[in-house]
Amino acid sequence: MSKEIICNCTEYESRIAILEDRALSNLYVERSNEQSIAGNIYKGKVVRIVPGIQAAFVDIGLDRTAFLYIPDTGHDVSEETGLIADRDDNPFEYSLDNRIFPGEDTLKEGQEILVQVSKEALKTKGARVTTHISLPGRNLVLMPTVSHIGVSRRITDERERERLREIIERMRPGECGVIARTASEGKEETDLKGDFEYLYRLWNTITEKERCASAPGLVHRELSITLRAIRDLYTEDVTRIVIDSEEEHGKARDFMDSFMPHRTCSVDWYREAIPIFDHFGIELDISKMLQKKMWLKSGGYIVIEETEALCSIDVNTGKYVGKKNMEETIFKTNMEAVDEIANQLPLRNIGGIIIIDFIDMETEANREKVFNALSAAMSKDRSRTNIQKISEFGLIEMTRQRRRKSLSDTVCEPCPCCSGRGKVKSRASVCYEIFREIEREAAHGTTQTFCVLVHPEVEQCLLEEENHVLRNLEARLGRKLLVESDNSFNRETFEIIPVQ
Repeated sequence: MSKEIICNCTEYESRIAILEDRALSNLYVERSNEQSIAGNIYKGKVVRIVPGIQAAFVDIGLDRTAFLYIPDTGHDVSEETGLIADRDDNPFEYSLDNRIFPGEDTLKEGQEILVQVSKEALKTKGARVTTHISLPGRNLVLMPTVSHIGVSRRITDERERERLREIIERMRPGECGVIARTASEGKEETDLKGDFEYLYRLWNTITEKERCASAPGLVHRELSITLRAIRDLYTEDVTRIVIDSEEEHGKARDFMDSFMPHRTCSVDWYREAIPIFDHFGIELDISKMLQKKMWLKSGGYIVIEETEALCSIDVNTGKYVGKKNMEETIFKTNMEAVDEIANQLPLRNIGGIIIIDFIDMETEANREKVFNALSAAMSKDRSRTNIQKISEFGLIEMTRQRRRKSLSDTVCEPCPCCSGRGKVKSRASVCYEIFREIEREAAHGTTQTFCVLVHPEVEQCLLEEENHVLRNLEARLGRKLLVESDNSFNRETFEIIPVQ
């Protein structure tokens, strides 16, 4: 499978697309006015401690205070920081018995602490931070506050795992923690040592800055999204990286020359007049990703609905009628839906609770096959997932790690007409609201004439379908009612103006 990393970089927005065999498999979007702060390190000040939820709120200099969770026992670092798992394929396996972590008895209000953002601020929630610092490189992750050696779970060969542990043990000083990333598999000791020395120098620089910095304040900023993509997503099967910005192209080449001198892929500067995402057909894929309905190859479709609490996905046979029997038609539609769902969740970056309503299947064997297919497809996802068995109603409950805003939250905002409901009131409903409002106005005033300003579609409804009601209302209230349209109004907006 050939892989390409396509980077569209402008002064207002950067977009990174991952193509697998020319098909879009992942998309990352970052806007200049909403730059990611995940991975940034701050010198913060504790402003409040809440023992009841084992948490502290830390001022790191942003609009909202950050949330620091204080666990009584060790946690998986990848879950605690949200950083290591984000930069590798899966959580790593090691304990945190030796981890140093401030507890309720040592953390005080007004205390200055060094924290790293592990999770972006989402909607009404502030950023989540951790005192456990992790500095990711190309092959290794340095963890100055943990005395442990870890190896990515994606490296399955035991001899290779042991070889990496031995190399790390030889190079690390003191109690410093190090994790070998998936990219470290098969690398020579000199490659790993170079990565480690860079990260160790970076940590020393951060500690020096912390001593001089005042709280709250930024101590270390993460790499740009383009360099993060190259660091975290580049693998041996990437055939080329294409960037449409001369500046970012230069930075990318320098970065790869420093950290990946033996790379086999090309790093190309795209200079054509046609926008880069149009050239590779990515723009069309993005427009499809913002639609609720996604068609399947056979003629079935899925409907994806995102809400504040969860995401629901409904599977339908649509135009597909099958060839043999109903059970086979349903099973094939569900299996096609599995592939599309596993593709759309990472593309749209949908996280949290997800409910999938598969078409109900009669046989237990078919239900098991659909579940196994979904589990296998989601195992390739870089975000952690937890999938429950199909219920008797054909529902699958699953969770997917939420790392950043979904695509729809990034590029869309609530509709000013429907306020995010996804629907607008019918023309008749708006007309009836107008009739009731006219009655209220007439009951509290002596004005003999009212001018009703409405959307053109509502004007048409008032003067045609509902005209008899309008005239009966005039006769009953003894008022004259004029109707005029305003193109600046949305369908639900209207204004009733007394005319003297």
